[in-house]
Amino acid sequence: MIQQLRKTSIFAIAYLAIAALGLLIGRGATGHRPLSSGMNALHLAGVVALVLGVCALFSLATQLLFARRKRPPVEGLMLARIYWLVAGIAAVCTVAYGFGVLGKFGTAFSMFGGMLLGWSLQAPVSGFAAWILVSLKRPFRPGDRVQFPSLALTGDVMDIGPMYTVLNQVGGTIASEEAVGRHILVPNAMLFGQVVINYTAQQGGAYVLDEVVVRITYDSDWRTAERILLDVAREVTAEVIAATGDSPYIRADLYDYGVYMRLRYKTLVKNRAETSYLLNRRLFEEIQRAPTVDLAIPYVYSYRAGHDRRTDEARRSAQDAGFIQLDVDTIRSQTVAADPQDVEQLAVSIAAEGLLQPILVAPSGVNGQYEILAGHLRLEACRKLGWKTVPAIVRPSNRLTTND
Repeated sequence: MIQQLRKTSIFAIAYLAIAALGLLIGRGATGHRPLSSGMNALHLAGVVALVLGVCALFSLATQLLFARRKRPPVEGLMLARIYWLVAGIAAVCTVAYGFGVLGKFGTAFSMFGGMLLGWSLQAPVSGFAAWILVSLKRPFRPGDRVQFPSLALTGDVMDIGPMYTVLNQVGGTIASEEAVGRHILVPNAMLFGQVVINYTAQQGGAYVLDEVVVRITYDSDWRTAERILLDVAREVTAEVIAATGDSPYIRADLYDYGVYMRLRYKTLVKNRAETSYLLNRRLFEEIQRAPTVDLAIPYVYSYRAGHDRRTDEARRSAQDAGFIQLDVDTIRSQTVAADPQDVEQLAVSIAAEGLLQPILVAPSGVNGQYEILAGHLRLEACRKLGWKTVPAIVRPSNRLTTND
């Protein structure tokens, strides 16, 4: 912004200085041959420079006014292009007047202007008119994210020229709402017949409502699932909530395999993909930690149901290995006592999953007694849970004992 203001100021000073020199020197110079209008070349150059200098002053004033009103700098540049167009036409007319051909110039334009506009220039003229309209009304600006529904096109506006609007396409090569770096030229003439949706009408606060859907089973704790979703959304979108004052909320639908929990929240338009990723990752982590919330999977019913099926298969595999149920009082261990903390952790796991792997024992020589060879921690955990019997595989002879 500051660089552009400095550049415009330099142009204004340069043009006004040339205008002052041309007008002063041109009036005092009597040796120069006057043109058809009575002005000499220096005087005419001064008038042309004055026109361009006034244009530069208007452009500078517009940019300063927009900066004071905290409007995007690109809006001032869009209007400046209109000023320079008018100044260019005025400069050409001034030169024609200086050489005394303004009347002929107007006559020639009147004769050929209509034919020129009608000779296959309908689309360019319409595009030029659309450019002027967009520059004046500014329904969208460079930096805005817009969508053309009838064209199935979404992109970030990069530039608005006299004939084309340049977009940085969003999506297209990937199924996401992130800019992919592919530039698309949209003819301005199409703008008169297209519905344009501007996602970022306010560039300082371009927020949009989005949602993440989580499918939970019917036997999940609804309130716990809702609390997890809202807590994660408040954590990830804390800055957006502070800026907008809009908090996340839940909507839900029932379907064949469970419940659709729809987490809806506000996010910056250009951060939709990143925000969705962060929410899904955090929700997955929190739901894994919650024993009363289960994810629904079609045809399997749920994640935990699939896990239980794998657990049952492991138990059946262990049964096929030929283990028997032994009274825990008949099993002796000659090793050092196990760490109580390790026993506690393993007991919690066995209580939830069951004993997936039997212990290994061998006859001790005393009738009906066994000595443990492998699975000391498992045995202690089963005793802590109050089990009377424990699955075991009996080896015919004693072997080296091993800890879990």
